[in-house]
Amino acid sequence: MGKTVSKANQSQGMLMFTLNRQSQLFAIGTLKIREIVSYQPMTQIPYSHHNVIGTVTIRNLTIPVIDMAAAIGFYPISPEEYKDCYLIVTDCLRTVVAFMVRSIEKIIECNWRTIEPAPSTAGHHVFVTGITRFEDQIVQMLDVELLLSKIYPQYESARIPILTDIEREKLKAFNILLVDDSTVARKQLSDALDGINIPYDICKNGAEGLQLMRDRAERGSPVDILVSDIEMPGLDGYELSFEVQNDPSLSNAYIILHTSLSSEICIEQAHQVGAHEALEKFNSTELVEAMLRGATKLQEQAVSS
Repeated sequence: MGKTVSKANQSQGMLMFTLNRQSQLFAIGTLKIREIVSYQPMTQIPYSHHNVIGTVTIRNLTIPVIDMAAAIGFYPISPEEYKDCYLIVTDCLRTVVAFMVRSIEKIIECNWRTIEPAPSTAGHHVFVTGITRFEDQIVQMLDVELLLSKIYPQYESARIPILTDIEREKLKAFNILLVDDSTVARKQLSDALDGINIPYDICKNGAEGLQLMRDRAERGSPVDILVSDIEMPGLDGYELSFEVQNDPSLSNAYIILHTSLSSEICIEQAHQVGAHEALEKFNSTELVEAMLRGATKLQEQAVSS
């Protein structure tokens, strides 16, 4: 049997497409994509969200179709143009949907370290999570989680986990860092911990999180529990975990990686880079339970040392 090669430093691909007549390039990571199909006739859904323009049946699964152009604030794609469009079928937030786009450009390999986070001056509800370039053209990475949360409001608020007083005090004894590039995910994670009165730090990308961990370690107050998204521009969750494990001043941290993708590959890769756990994103109860397991392990290590 061949040796398993760690994929920690490999970046996922990037699917580029257009949404408006100006042919601006947009993209999403390929791990979120199930398949790409040409336009198919749709069935209308009464009283649905105005950006959900119908449903299609693909492989015996009824899938809602979202006009992605309209969803991010462009003019909607007109029904006369549908026949020339494409559907990007995605699996994210445990939900399968199809995004209608005007054209598919190509799938390319991407070094996610070169992707710049969206400027903070763009606002809090912008759908762009990162910016990169391809052949002298600007490519805007879209925040699929934020898009879905606006169309399906049930994703906007996380279910607040219930802790006993003993569990709460156990967690409060440790320094917790949350890292996620999605505004929706950051809000859900912070709301969950605010709701149970657990203090934490929060960062919007991996590089910022790594620097905070190093700063805290230098001050003698290291991060004990790191909770990080996997898919982030720049330093992704795999690479952040790898960097933490290879820095003696940081490596005692209990690492929990989470993802919006339903993939055994993600979990396998997370363990390869030294993460203690890998979970699906946006289930606050599961995340807090994982933090409690980390707190228990850290307590046991402190007693035995």
